[in-house]
Amino acid sequence: MNQPSPAIVAQSSVRRLPRWPLLLLCAAYVLAGFVGRDPLKNTDVATFGTMLELVAGTTSWWDPTLMGQPEPGVLLPFWLGAGALALAPSWVDPAFAARIPFMLLLAAALACTWYGVYYLARAPRAQPVAFAFGGEARPADYARALADGGLLALLACLGLAQLSHETSPALVQLSGAALVFFGLAALPYRRAQALAALAAGLFGLALSGAPTVAALLGLGGAATSLIERGEDDRPAERRHAALWVLGLTLAAAGLAVALGLWQWRIALPAAQWSTWRSLGRLLLWFTWPVWPLALWTLWRWRGQLLGGRPERHFAIPLWFLLVLLGGTLVAPPSDRALLLGLPAMAALAAFALPTFGRSMGALIDWFTLLFFSSCAITIWVIWISLQTGVPAKPAANVFKLAPGFEPVFSPLAFVLALLATGVWIWLVRWRVGRHPAAIWKSLVLPAGGTALCWFLLMTLGLPTLNYARSYAPLVRLVQARMQGPQGCVEIHGFTRAQVAAFRFHGGMDLRPATDQPSACPWLLVHSDAISTLRATIGAQPWTLVGSVRRPADKDEDMLLFRR
Repeated sequence: MNQPSPAIVAQSSVRRLPRWPLLLLCAAYVLAGFVGRDPLKNTDVATFGTMLELVAGTTSWWDPTLMGQPEPGVLLPFWLGAGALALAPSWVDPAFAARIPFMLLLAAALACTWYGVYYLARAPRAQPVAFAFGGEARPADYARALADGGLLALLACLGLAQLSHETSPALVQLSGAALVFFGLAALPYRRAQALAALAAGLFGLALSGAPTVAALLGLGGAATSLIERGEDDRPAERRHAALWVLGLTLAAAGLAVALGLWQWRIALPAAQWSTWRSLGRLLLWFTWPVWPLALWTLWRWRGQLLGGRPERHFAIPLWFLLVLLGGTLVAPPSDRALLLGLPAMAALAAFALPTFGRSMGALIDWFTLLFFSSCAITIWVIWISLQTGVPAKPAANVFKLAPGFEPVFSPLAFVLALLATGVWIWLVRWRVGRHPAAIWKSLVLPAGGTALCWFLLMTLGLPTLNYARSYAPLVRLVQARMQGPQGCVEIHGFTRAQVAAFRFHGGMDLRPATDQPSACPWLLVHSDAISTLRATIGAQPWTLVGSVRRPADKDEDMLLFRR
């Protein structure tokens, strides 16, 4: 039985969101977090360190390691960063050069989300109710308005900000998942482009540590193509499309097997209330504010969800969510698995927009206005306190959490933060003004507010972030204790991130500690590995110089020894 659409949308409600403001919002969101910062602990700096090893030729491109420590199942992120480093001019900061491909990947994920929602909204059963005397939204304009809303919903996700700005496998996987999402959505409309996107996405997932996700998404996509209901029932075309998707999926899985990239990392959550409570909190804040909208969509469109064969505009995003929510439960780290589901959840959130009443839109606007304005004011107050000492309490709290931090004034960051705040004020005034209705308007403030707070953190708060979240302060403190040329330095108990940080920030020649005599005058030991030190160095004559603590982490100490 064909259930009617709950979307009642007039042509006047699908006005096009101006392209330049939307593109500037995306550009500001992408650039903030990639420009000007140090490599952050842990995954960000560890991945960067492996890229440097590849460029230096000290590790294999088919089995990248960092001082002998591998990252199992991951190739593509290292290749992209190392390729950018090899092509970058010598005057470009290596840390920034390695981020350029990842900036493009984030931009691609945003674009794929927009086009994915657009083609899902073009499905006949996704269209709004036809009016008796005409005037309902035209299909292309309706799909474009929903795509604008889907992109704004993705930008509004709180969990997207940090992980999407790291040079890490997670961002490559996000881009791969977004490409697969777009490919499946566009398959009935743009066969060649859709298959190219599917190939890039599936192979990208397989080469970046997520071959299981690639296989599951591809198999579900093939099944969806085979059984979905179209405007014209063309089973031969559907079978042909499903075979293409299945073939690409098997090819990606075969490549992962051939290269030894299939790494099982299943860890069932503990049967404890605290574990499930933590997962629940992660789901609530990481996917805010799209999860309430997605639930609203499932309720309002339940007639199409519960009857007959699946409608493609829900079958595709729901399959993505099922796979990736499952990954969140059994494949830690949970936040990086959940990241891949954000484009699909944003698509579901977009379908809530044509079913909103005026009161629901007003509720979203007022809550967003209060929340993000409060966050922005807090960031400004902390920055002013650090610069002037007034009020004194915020600065005192920062100095307590990050002892030794010295505030830095950047005129450029100050001007950019002022401009961003001015744009937010203008946006609020525009939103509360009287304008013709547009179904995407309810997500303008959430997306703008998230972008504003992220931009302020990456401008006003960047010196504090670099001090608290990078290893550069620890490296400087260790070098100060050495009081002169380091020569080579033996290490024991270092993680991949620490190896990368001491090589990049300190330019140290690091070597693993052994019980054999060497010319290295220094030994650095992570405090957690002190119990195994004697078994490693044997009777070597090392004298303890002192302990050095990373300023913003009371649990991360380095013990410095001298021969």
